[in-house]
Amino acid sequence: MGAVWVSRSTRCIATSLASTTKIGAVLGRLLNASAYHSTASLPTAGAGAGMREQKPELSGKSAAIFSPRRFESMKAAQLAEAPCYSSEDDYDDHYDPNRTLDFPGGRVPFTAQMKFISEATDRRIPCYRVLDDDGYVLPGSTVFEQVRQEMAMKMYSAMVTVQTVDTIFYEAQRQGRLSFYLTSFGEEAISIGSAAALSPDDVLMLQYRELGVLLWRDFSLQEMANQCFGNKGDYGKGRQMPIHYGSNKHNILTISSPLATQIPQAAGVAYSLKMDQKDACVVTYFGDGTTSEGDFHAGLNFAAVMEAPVVFICRNNGWAISTPVSEQFRSDGIVTKGQGYGITSIRVDGNDALAVFNAIRVAREMAIKQQKPILVEAMTYRVSHHSTSDDSTKYRPTEEIEHWKTARSPVARFRKWIQRHGWWSDDHEHQLRGNIRKQVLQAIQEAEKMEKPSLAELFTDVYDKVPSNLKEQERLLRDIVMRHPKDYPADVPV
Repeated sequence: MGAVWVSRSTRCIATSLASTTKIGAVLGRLLNASAYHSTASLPTAGAGAGMREQKPELSGKSAAIFSPRRFESMKAAQLAEAPCYSSEDDYDDHYDPNRTLDFPGGRVPFTAQMKFISEATDRRIPCYRVLDDDGYVLPGSTVFEQVRQEMAMKMYSAMVTVQTVDTIFYEAQRQGRLSFYLTSFGEEAISIGSAAALSPDDVLMLQYRELGVLLWRDFSLQEMANQCFGNKGDYGKGRQMPIHYGSNKHNILTISSPLATQIPQAAGVAYSLKMDQKDACVVTYFGDGTTSEGDFHAGLNFAAVMEAPVVFICRNNGWAISTPVSEQFRSDGIVTKGQGYGITSIRVDGNDALAVFNAIRVAREMAIKQQKPILVEAMTYRVSHHSTSDDSTKYRPTEEIEHWKTARSPVARFRKWIQRHGWWSDDHEHQLRGNIRKQVLQAIQEAEKMEKPSLAELFTDVYDKVPSNLKEQERLLRDIVMRHPKDYPADVPV
């Protein structure tokens, strides 16, 4: 199954054809009866060989000194000089350098033909996958050598852990022990598959369905429970809603509730890594609904112009709370938006952990070695309600939910694959789920017993020296709590 990478140019698409021995060479491919010219390069890997870099056809290297003028130091200058005519476009058959406008953004050819660009193409961008729904490797596809027994079992165990944590914490919220919770049922393969492909040096900026990413980086169950219960062990000191994780030691910035705020921030952090010449990138996650926010477009444009090493991972799960994708945008999903900003992009089956791993591993290498952003659209389905505040059966049929929960389950698909290799059995499954459940319940019990942060923590960690107006607010709050103790939690030290 070929992995189709959409080039930064709207006229260019690079198709990497995967075989049993390699994720092949980059070829130009016809799409919608138009001739496309390949400009992207991909590493290749075989089932028994490590990744090796294919040199891009474009010459030149990114300059060490970054100029505010894009074309003085970046590869797009050479791309702007290249003709991109197609014989199907009704334009002139040959590129004439004498009939161009030498525009500041690149040389633009003239034509006597008036033609509007269509709002859509006849064919949708294909979705890259490795495993079919029954866990068989697709003909012509391959599995990176890194995903062998030890790695595969770790990935599967992490996906099962995500399921178990979500189930128990969701029940705890329904019992009134938590104020809020949000699960990632049906999307486990995206977080685990992507996290497994990254380096600990990569900076992560998550949204709120990336529990698996935290688990992969050894963010413990106790740390998760402490955050959700807002006790003294919570790194945020109880100031955030549940599931807003963050950890300096794990290189994970704290999750923020407002949509899309992490996207322009990710572009900025990635540009700082570029300036410091770090061998790392930024990876940020978000849902399809987030792409309707202005910060999504600003972040992608900034990253593209400054060629920041950032991987944007969009979980297109079909629903922005109750709004279906058909009511969010007219474009072919999210992947085509990358072209508009000059970003190399790919669409991948988000319910296929191996496909996600392959795509993110290549995307990371491209982002770092070529110093540019990559957009990944992971196609999946949100089996769960949006959150504990939502009832998704009010706006979508239960039959649809059940189909994706059973027939299209990413966890079940991956289990079939490892069982077929003889790496897993029903006994392993029973033992794993039982052990994880005990660990999760123990973490919750410990978190509930732990003391809450003191009231004074509401006023710390903003100013080096607390100003007088905040000191006055703290004094007034203490007075109110002392006068009306029944109106405030008794377990918060005053």
